[in-house]
Amino acid sequence: MATSGTGGAQGRPVRKAKPPQTHTGLVRQARKIYRELGEVYPYAHPELDFENPFQLLIATVLSAQTTDLRVNQTTPALFAKYPTPEDMAAADPEELEQILRPTGFFRAKARSVLGLSAALRDNFGGEVPGNLADLVTLPGVGRKTANVVLGNAFGVPGITVDTHFGRLSRRFGWTTSEDPEQVEKDVAALFPKSDWTMLSHRVVFHGRRICHARKPACGACPIAHLCPSNGIGEIDPDKAAKLLKYEKGGFPGQRLNPPPDYPGKAAPPLGAS
Repeated sequence: MATSGTGGAQGRPVRKAKPPQTHTGLVRQARKIYRELGEVYPYAHPELDFENPFQLLIATVLSAQTTDLRVNQTTPALFAKYPTPEDMAAADPEELEQILRPTGFFRAKARSVLGLSAALRDNFGGEVPGNLADLVTLPGVGRKTANVVLGNAFGVPGITVDTHFGRLSRRFGWTTSEDPEQVEKDVAALFPKSDWTMLSHRVVFHGRRICHARKPACGACPIAHLCPSNGIGEIDPDKAAKLLKYEKGGFPGQRLNPPPDYPGKAAPPLGAS
């Protein structure tokens, strides 16, 4: 499947996958990438700390325009003070803003979680609904957030198209669209529904650790031989290795409380050196 090519970031020959010519070929290529990503990241998981659907919903809303790490460092104090939708809906806006300040855009986020919590209290008996149609009626909740919650808190398969997932889907040749909903449809057509949630985790893990937006570490990528875009980033193995992030680069992860099988270090709490 791999063919020799040129045009790497340093002008060196690189091996890149030949783009499939048929839909069947694309399905086979996509599923092979998925399987090999599973070997690279057998521990892939959601990178937001949460204990229940409400916590995951709020954490996902807060993750806009910031890192999961910063959200995870902020939510312990938030949920200690406001553990339920009823508690959060009754929060003093200024006190809530101060807790959320580290996540950026804290005033807008405070308004969002207040409105979201009030809607849960008033319309859903203080419970997070377990279906897409109801979730997207909540203030600040779109398809991406809804799919995160459904897939990870309710076990309902869904594809989460964040910036990483969209970028890698285009690099892999799974879609040409920049529209998240179209990306979701295009990718969903390549995989069985049962794979959708884990597919999201594996692709996002790869995008955060190796296949970066500005300078992908192609020379250190274990699936480069399957990628039609191999060579767009750093192809020198030693230089590429220095671009690796989180556990792949020997650094702490994003969760303060990662799953037991996570091979890296836990993230430090807010304010820790």
